[in-house]
Amino acid sequence: MRNCQLTLLAALPLLLSPIAWSTDFATGREAYNSGDYETALAEWRPLAEAGDADGQFGMGLLYGNGYGVELDDEQALTWYGLAASQGHAEAQCNIAVMYANGWGVPQSDEEALKWYSLAAEQGVTPAQINVGRMYAGGFGAAQDKVQGHKWFSIAAELGDDDATFNRDILAATMSAEEIAESNRLSIEWMESYQSLLAQH
Repeated sequence: MRNCQLTLLAALPLLLSPIAWSTDFATGREAYNSGDYETALAEWRPLAEAGDADGQFGMGLLYGNGYGVELDDEQALTWYGLAASQGHAEAQCNIAVMYANGWGVPQSDEEALKWYSLAAEQGVTPAQINVGRMYAGGFGAAQDKVQGHKWFSIAAELGDDDATFNRDILAATMSAEEIAESNRLSIEWMESYQSLLAQH
């Protein structure tokens, strides 16, 4: 699939806007996951056209993967962009994937990092891992091992085994001071994120 593989925190749906429309995003998601793209399209299009971020994200999924519609990166980017402008984390992550791969847009590590970072800040673990990789390798920004280690640490704290592996490999190339700074930053992020979740 041509999208960010998602491992969201269980509480993240609390941050997504509720749906109060006659059609139902969840019904569309269930249909999408079972391969019934016609039903997903029928459920999501009215939501998307009414300005619902989840429905717009769903339309991006359909066009971005060519499920139930012709594959159309321009349409996918349009729908993802509408959802992302409303703060939809999954849409932000999928825009990052499009920039990272040059799908429908010029390939740009800088743009990919920008969009991955927005999604990472909202708790999207695959985005956090990609931000960690990009900082660790100096893609899209100057190499910053502290930031790379921070994002790997956060993703590891949220239960991703690959992040733990990547963090430990990167740590072997860092000073004790750099690791201490990264640990401080990751703890600070986790505390602020937990505070945000508690408010919803």
